[in-house]
Amino acid sequence: MADVLFVYRGGERPTGSPEQMQQTMQKWVSWMQKLAEKGALKERGAPLEATGKTLRGRGKTITDGPYAEAKDVVNGYTIVTAKSLDDATEFARGCPHFDVDGIVEVRPIADMNM
Repeated sequence: MADVLFVYRGGERPTGSPEQMQQTMQKWVSWMQKLAEKGALKERGAPLEATGKTLRGRGKTITDGPYAEAKDVVNGYTIVTAKSLDDATEFARGCPHFDVDGIVEVRPIADMNM
């Protein structure tokens, strides 16, 4: 078993009536419950705010915001446990982020225990 990070990138920000927003949230809850039932959900993670600071280079230059193309902005994350990268990729297929034309990046987390 290995830990894998799902990074949610791009996609349209959810909008709509309160009922539509609730439906969107319910899709996420249902998907997370399915992951938990499979024993794959390690950390639900969280959505990220659109604001922030970016530090760059040796001089640690600070700029406002993670300004990038919309498709490159990280919107949130989840950590799952899977037998393989292929299994984790299959888990990601059910992610509601695809409903807003988003990207789910599936990245193994390196084991730092030596």
